[in-house]
Amino acid sequence: MNQATETRRLLIAYAHPDDESFGLGGMIAKYVSQGVEVSLICATNGDVGTVSPEMLNGYSSIADLRLAELDKAAEILKLTHVFKFGYKDSGMMGSPTCDDSGCLWQAPQEEVTRRVVEVIRQVRPHVVVTFNKYGGYGHPDHIAIQRATTAAFPLAGDPTYQTGNLAPYAPQKLYYSSIARRQLNMIIRVMKMRGQNPRALGKNHDIDLVQIVENAEPIHTLVDIRHFYRHWDAASAVHKSQLGGRMPRVPKSLRPILTPYQGFTRVYPAPPRPRVDEHDMFEGV
Repeated sequence: MNQATETRRLLIAYAHPDDESFGLGGMIAKYVSQGVEVSLICATNGDVGTVSPEMLNGYSSIADLRLAELDKAAEILKLTHVFKFGYKDSGMMGSPTCDDSGCLWQAPQEEVTRRVVEVIRQVRPHVVVTFNKYGGYGHPDHIAIQRATTAAFPLAGDPTYQTGNLAPYAPQKLYYSSIARRQLNMIIRVMKMRGQNPRALGKNHDIDLVQIVENAEPIHTLVDIRHFYRHWDAASAVHKSQLGGRMPRVPKSLRPILTPYQGFTRVYPAPPRPRVDEHDMFEGV
């Protein structure tokens, strides 16, 4: 690609309002600062999220509140497009909401895949990012959009796969978002020292850090986000219904040392070895 004549484009396919900020706020801000057009698929409306009653003042539903928060975050991060698929939030695996016929987990994968293909053909991204196969922490919505996006990636460039008048388009690179096992194991050790259970994390105690480590995938790409903590924190903060992304924070003075990068697994083109070999997702584009 001649970067002097064509704007670089990146598409993120995620599940809930807040995923984009909590997970990738630093990376998004970095690439936008470089002139990259970053677009987002938000597959669900996040209506299963736990929300304090007072936060619903002025909103007709949890979904309306959470999507409004997404709009604010999109403004802060300067996203070019936000595509809201509108599926119901499935909740965690095994919960009654996961059996709702309108939730993402119950949606036919072929249907979701087609919708992702349509977005790819409309946005024409050079790079596509989604969750890893475990969906980050095992959330069914994360797994569903990961499967659909992975299937859509080759289909988008297949001329025999028809989606109305949208022309085929083949993105050049596919990534899964990742967290280094070393970093996760460090968090587990700290939690154990504090007497906390790493297998029962989160407000509802339904996030298992040990399972996350066991399902972690190799990291091939590390994106330096040390100059973008402020943007990351600002985007996360507008998701107030989800506590603004608050969690035990690394002291600001230590963040550039302990969390200087956001990591990614390069799925396509497949790397020759399971090691870090690039620091820019647009390398080779």
